[in-house]
Amino acid sequence: MCFRLAILLTLLINLAAAVDVDFIYNGFRPANLSLDGIAEITSNGLLKLTNETMRQKGHAFYPYLINFKNSTNGSVSSFSTTFVFAIVPEYPNLGGHGIAFVIAPTRGLPGALPLQYLGLFNGSNNGSDKNHVVAVELDTMRNDEFADINDNHVGIDINGLVSDKSFPAGYYEDGTHQFKNLTLLSGQRIQVWIEYHGLEKRMDVTLAPFNVPKPNTPPLSLSRDLSSIINNEMYVGFSSSTGSIHTSHYVLGWSFKINGQAQELTLSKLPKLPRLGPKKISKILTIGLPLILVSLVLAAVSGLVYYIRRKRTFAEVVEDWELPYGTHRFKYKDLYIATKGFKDKELLGAGGFGKVYRGVLPTSKLEVAVKRISHESRQGMKEFVAEIVSIGRLRHRNLVQLLGYCRRKGELLLVYDYMPNGSLDKYLHDQPKVTLNWGQRFRVIKGVASGLFYLHEEWEQVVIHRDVKASNVLLDGELNGRLGDFGLARLYDHGTDPQTTHVVGTLGYLAPEHFRTGKATPRTDVFSFGAFLLEVACGRRPRQAQSPTEDVILVDWVYSCWHKGDILEAKDPNLGTDYVAEEVELVLKLGLLCSHSKPEARPTMRQVVQFLGGDIPFPEISSLYLSSSGLTFAHREGFDDFAMTYTSSACKGFSDSSSVAGSLLSGGR
Repeated sequence: MCFRLAILLTLLINLAAAVDVDFIYNGFRPANLSLDGIAEITSNGLLKLTNETMRQKGHAFYPYLINFKNSTNGSVSSFSTTFVFAIVPEYPNLGGHGIAFVIAPTRGLPGALPLQYLGLFNGSNNGSDKNHVVAVELDTMRNDEFADINDNHVGIDINGLVSDKSFPAGYYEDGTHQFKNLTLLSGQRIQVWIEYHGLEKRMDVTLAPFNVPKPNTPPLSLSRDLSSIINNEMYVGFSSSTGSIHTSHYVLGWSFKINGQAQELTLSKLPKLPRLGPKKISKILTIGLPLILVSLVLAAVSGLVYYIRRKRTFAEVVEDWELPYGTHRFKYKDLYIATKGFKDKELLGAGGFGKVYRGVLPTSKLEVAVKRISHESRQGMKEFVAEIVSIGRLRHRNLVQLLGYCRRKGELLLVYDYMPNGSLDKYLHDQPKVTLNWGQRFRVIKGVASGLFYLHEEWEQVVIHRDVKASNVLLDGELNGRLGDFGLARLYDHGTDPQTTHVVGTLGYLAPEHFRTGKATPRTDVFSFGAFLLEVACGRRPRQAQSPTEDVILVDWVYSCWHKGDILEAKDPNLGTDYVAEEVELVLKLGLLCSHSKPEARPTMRQVVQFLGGDIPFPEISSLYLSSSGLTFAHREGFDDFAMTYTSSACKGFSDSSSVAGSLLSGGR
């Protein structure tokens, strides 16, 4: 009997796959969907793909296979779908990562990662023809590794997250044909229509605000035959993921049809989104308000002393010019609670500029690093905070995210993403308990190079970091390198530390021209990056004491090894034998090239990224000669326009004991 039931069930499933599927959900209560990850259906019928959990993913699929192909010629049949979604961030205009409608051969997309991968792919299978995945992404983060056009776009993805075609989120208004922007991260309900025309082999994607009829002109259209991508039978559904900031992704209704137009949703039947902001005062409270006021007055009298003390404890400096930066400003009370009162057990590190504490924000449960810096002068504080807010808009996978700031009495607090594995220098120096192998170090080097390239050339303004070194490179949970420590240079320029000069940076990493003039440029960052390259490859600081009267300059030592014909002698002995000799040699030579005493002879970070990625060959250094200005490599064929010079005398007297960490926005490009 059971065997017959199984056969009958199989036949029914096959029959369902064979017919032209047509379904509609005006809300999802009840709904037979296949859910995984953190996806759930709320009590009022919302499909909630993500909740208040960081770095997670959620999937929701129609539970049955759908026959997508024409049985006569094997081409993909026409299909259409429409749905209403909303992305609700915890903080206005700050969240991620987005939502995607997906056609896939399996439910759940095994092995897919959250964050920028949207729960669709991972680092190893992204872009693989074996995926057989078609997705339409509604992306709220710009990821340069996927060539995203901006942080608010729609894209059609075939087997990977580098969209075949993408367009800013919006719609063409019927009649005027004007393009109207839509903000995906607004928390508002937005309608989407996706149509694939089997005969024309074209996919159209159209957006519109809630309650606006479908516009006639789709803003995104891709001509592509999907026959080799889509299998005979596939699943359809949604995928989404969260990052470091809480964001909820909702689908309110969904309609789908093979060989025809999907049914229009009944918008009035769709469930309501959760209320944003405080609830309205009820009639009961209105009627009982006199009694409540009396109770409050009595409570205020008894608690007046406590209130005054507490107010003094959490007093902040807030001026009128800071009001536009409200979303970037944290309450001191929240940071105090997050760090357990800035207890020593939460201390991550300390330097000449202040202390850094680990914290967990009380409302969002977001792990953060809080840096406390003393400041006494009000001069320039307005410009400095404006710069901090601007830097907070930087978005790159190899930069530590600056989330915001707080001012209180004589101190400034900067809030960053928390990096669980700490700074890179503890894996390199002072007999580390855990060392990184060469593959991990090379990945960190390429990541920091990519981050600096973004700062110098890819963002809307030019950012000079001013203090590139191993202690300012932090490692996330997967040991990816992220360049951090932004936002302090201008503060020191205003003299808040009486020991600082106009030179901003760490001695030992400073370019000669920066040391002489105090002027920072992208080329001074390249010089610091050269010292960083040698530090990571050799496991040594740029300057180390050999005796009470003599120091060893790392770049001199690496140069001497190269001059003897065995540059690999300079590598870190902790690497053992498990390393790629060509990569180590490339990093050592590139460190020397970046350390050139003449700024114009150093490569740009664009060229550095190309060298490290193998996109262009590294120039051969064929001869050298000594001059009074330092060690100079002569121009030779194949060396392009570079010459290599290092002025060892410029390093004499340098010391790592004084560090002024910082970064500065220069003028726009």
